[in-house]
Amino acid sequence: MTFVHTVVAFIVALGVLIVVHEYGHYLAARLCNVKVLRFSVGFGRPLATWRSGRDRTEWVVAAVPFGGYVKMLDEREAPVPLEEQARAFNRQGVGRRLLIVVAGPAFNFLFAIAVYAGLYMYGLPEARPIVAEPPPATLARAAGFRAGDLVRQVEGQAITTWQDLRWRILQGALQREKLQVQVIDERERISNLTLDLAGFPADEVESDMMERIGLRLYRPALPAVLGQVVSGSAAERAGLLPGDRVTHADGRALETWDDLVQAVRRKPAQPLRLTVERRGAALVVEVTPDAVASGGARIGRIGAAPEVSGAHADRIFIHVRYGPLESLAKAVARTWDISVFSLKMLGRMLIGEVSWRHLSGPVTIADFAGQSAQLGWIPYLTFLALISISLGVLNLLPIPPLDGGHLMYYGIELLKGSPASERAMEIGQRVGIALLLVLMAFAFYNDLNRLFAG
Repeated sequence: MTFVHTVVAFIVALGVLIVVHEYGHYLAARLCNVKVLRFSVGFGRPLATWRSGRDRTEWVVAAVPFGGYVKMLDEREAPVPLEEQARAFNRQGVGRRLLIVVAGPAFNFLFAIAVYAGLYMYGLPEARPIVAEPPPATLARAAGFRAGDLVRQVEGQAITTWQDLRWRILQGALQREKLQVQVIDERERISNLTLDLAGFPADEVESDMMERIGLRLYRPALPAVLGQVVSGSAAERAGLLPGDRVTHADGRALETWDDLVQAVRRKPAQPLRLTVERRGAALVVEVTPDAVASGGARIGRIGAAPEVSGAHADRIFIHVRYGPLESLAKAVARTWDISVFSLKMLGRMLIGEVSWRHLSGPVTIADFAGQSAQLGWIPYLTFLALISISLGVLNLLPIPPLDGGHLMYYGIELLKGSPASERAMEIGQRVGIALLLVLMAFAFYNDLNRLFAG
């Protein structure tokens, strides 16, 4: 994955999400007959401008892509001609102002719902929730999980895919619950297990949580044959191709795909000599695995997937597809669950139960943008939906100058029958900006720490 690839994926993601958010404000303003003077994607020096529409709205693409804004006619910012005063934002009733402000975050949530619903209707091959043998002294081993167990339910909720299981376990770990899990083993025997997460550290919920609990995805013993090589990966840079059979790593014989995985994991950012069989010929390929963080450690990855036979694929994968109405319902539920989870994580950060090191800034987001784009359009769309939800939740926080701060003022206005005083709003603005600067500093520090300390 190249630096340019990451930057492009990040800028595209920012552009899409900014346009979605600001278009919500713009559309609501138009519906309320408020005149929109400018729609800007980015800040600073304009790179491109044009005008269109009955009001000759100025559309701007600016140099700094970290945000955007919709500028409306407002008497507090500049004199307004008498004939247009009725269309000024400040002249609107509190209900209309509230609608215009809340429309931005609402469009972020609607975008996520549309993406998830589209993916549910499109249909995706996903891993079945089959667990591998849990390591000794783990919570999963204590609960009684065994290799080959298929998870059917968690707390009465049907589990269809590994991602369903991971998401439900993540929620349980954050709440420190004792989860009732129903499994069926390879002999078709049903068991009810208790996974006790009461002692699981809430601070570890964003690490390699499933690994720490002892829940690993079941993988059949596959030969060390490459089925897919990710574009821009270490494997592609080294010249590896789909169909290559890897027989040795640094001189040690490999029997299975897991042997290859372990050899790669042990050599982050270090050269690894692979002996490869290709079309009947043996050759030696030197690959340098990319170093990535996993569970607090640095491991190597080359960006390759194994060749999976049809029988193995049927065993470990399921094709998930839903109809339009069911897809919409599941998309709404998923968006709601992620929003609530984000708020719970933020709340636990505030009371000290979850470390602030989980707060991510632009560098980490850019990294994930590049990685998801590298994996394909489906992971990239999923990433956009997740970030869109985060943007919606963040903007609804009651912190001036965020949308939530304005909504807080409008709530006060509804309660007392008159707007908050200029002095109170000025103080709120200063406190809010200071708080946002502190959060940005934390996030940027975490980005640098991940970047340089792994």
